[in-house]
Amino acid sequence: MNEKLNYIKELSFFNSLDDEKLKIIDSISKITTYAKNSILYYENDTNNKIFFLVSGLIKVYKIDKFGNEIFLYYIYKDSLISELTTLSSDMIYCFSNAEPVEESIILEVDFSEFKKEFLSKNILNNEFINEILTKTHQLHCVVNRELVFDATAKVAFTLCNDLKMFNSLKRHEISFMLHIQPETLSRVLNKLKRNSIIDIENSNVIILNKEMLKSAYKGNM
Repeated sequence: MNEKLNYIKELSFFNSLDDEKLKIIDSISKITTYAKNSILYYENDTNNKIFFLVSGLIKVYKIDKFGNEIFLYYIYKDSLISELTTLSSDMIYCFSNAEPVEESIILEVDFSEFKKEFLSKNILNNEFINEILTKTHQLHCVVNRELVFDATAKVAFTLCNDLKMFNSLKRHEISFMLHIQPETLSRVLNKLKRNSIIDIENSNVIILNKEMLKSAYKGNM
């Protein structure tokens, strides 16, 4: 079995395919390794491929009119990267920037051929819809984080939903990501610790009471 086919089999998106159809994916795709801090695509780019993250970590962000980076979300391995809004065109418009924050292996699939060989035959349609719904949920989370949540809710939501990522980053990186001041982040963490909702050991956050943590962003705390 070739290396690319092994990578394809690592993606749960293709789990339902038999060997024959996996070979079709193999024939219409390629594997590319992207270095840390390289660029997968820029906002306003167009391309004719859909990207799947086999391994690594991708940061998705936009740039405001002042040149400031606005963090949106991370994409983890075994996920669709591409942002899709229509199936009527073979070209995909990129609404944000995508940057590997560690070396990442990406499967690039020809979108036109994928539609012809699979979606038009009602193959992988459910998987495709689920991935698009996941993207929609991520954007809902961004709206809440940026427009609805206060600092405490932002931190609590991130701890509940992305604890591993939170503990892997430096505090100033978390502050930047959540668009709050480092001092504000420290105050929120100390408050959650005083309330016995979290503990902090060797700079790592440990959740002690997840229900109370959830209430911090659901408005019941």
